[in-house]
Amino acid sequence: MKPMFGYSEAQISGFFLTYGVGAFMLFMLFIVGELAYKSKAGRTGTLVLFFVLSFGMVGFVFKEILQRLWKI
Repeated sequence: MKPMFGYSEAQISGFFLTYGVGAFMLFMLFIVGELAYKSKAGRTGTLVLFFVLSFGMVGFVFKEILQRLWKI
């Protein structure tokens, strides 16, 4: 397969898996914050919303940290 802009498919997918998904996760945190603000959830409700709706992202971040520490 021909490289695109001088990068291989593996390099492009690795870049977007790391930085693209990271940017998407930040956007999702923004959406959770907006949801908490518009629903007037209060301090405890906002904490619960961030914890529950953002819990899936913790696994992805933890996996990336472990991969970089162990250099897999």
